[in-house]
Amino acid sequence: MQLNQYISDLLYRYECVTLPNFGAFLSHPVSAKINEATNDFYPPQKRLSFNAQLQSNDGLLASYISEVENIPYEAATRKIETQVSQLKSSLKKGETIEFKNIGELSTSKEGKVMFAPSETLNYLTESFGLAGFVSPSIERQAHQAMVEKLEATGAIALSPTHSKSNQYMKYAAIAVLSLGLSGSIGSNLYLTQIERQNNLAIDAATATLDNKIQEATFVIENPLPAVMVNLKKQSGNFHVVAGAFRIEANCNKKLNQLKALGFNARKIGKNRFGLHQVVYESFETRKEAEKALFKIRKAQDRAAWMLIKNIP
Repeated sequence: MQLNQYISDLLYRYECVTLPNFGAFLSHPVSAKINEATNDFYPPQKRLSFNAQLQSNDGLLASYISEVENIPYEAATRKIETQVSQLKSSLKKGETIEFKNIGELSTSKEGKVMFAPSETLNYLTESFGLAGFVSPSIERQAHQAMVEKLEATGAIALSPTHSKSNQYMKYAAIAVLSLGLSGSIGSNLYLTQIERQNNLAIDAATATLDNKIQEATFVIENPLPAVMVNLKKQSGNFHVVAGAFRIEANCNKKLNQLKALGFNARKIGKNRFGLHQVVYESFETRKEAEKALFKIRKAQDRAAWMLIKNIP
């Protein structure tokens, strides 16, 4: 079984791929960066890490293997258990385990699991086709001679012609200012009259509307009884996710499609990337969610996955 290939496939779509009873491979998106010392430019990417504390089976890896190899879910789970047993045995012997295009696992002198990520693949699909590159440095030379020449230049003298023309400009400015003030006063008076007329028209329209409402008022002697509708509120921390959308209208469209198919679908808000999430259904237990996830992947959506999150 090509375990490392299956994990690699899932890392393109998910941030956490758990190897039950062994640990989880995590991917963290990082922004583009520049090494100022070497002038190296690196595109946005997913940085890989390993957490030996996350060992619970979320059903993701087993479901994917079951689908790819066309075997029952239980058979895929047994295959994973066999592989995990071999991996633990290799680590106890002090061997280094290589996961192709993912990284290497080894143990330290203290017995802790060490992970060295591989940089051969960029698991961030938005950066597909982008590669790092080196840019030559840009050297900026100070034009000292030009600066010294400007510093040596004296103050610029104003000619009498400039002084005379400035007097004419002063008179012209005074005339323009006077016209502006008179125009402003007249404009304010005009706007005040318009506002007064608008207020009178609004008062008249309000009075007419009140009269119409009073004329249309009537009493129902035998009102219909109130209808009580009990809606079942979904709860549970295990959610089968149908998709995440940047545009909320697309999220609502997916929600209506799932409800039309008979699913108890709902929206569970935005994730940390600002995407609107919609789920097929939420469940109280992991077992119920895994069972539903397996059926949905087999009959509806191969890309469905399970999210464990407490949503109020």
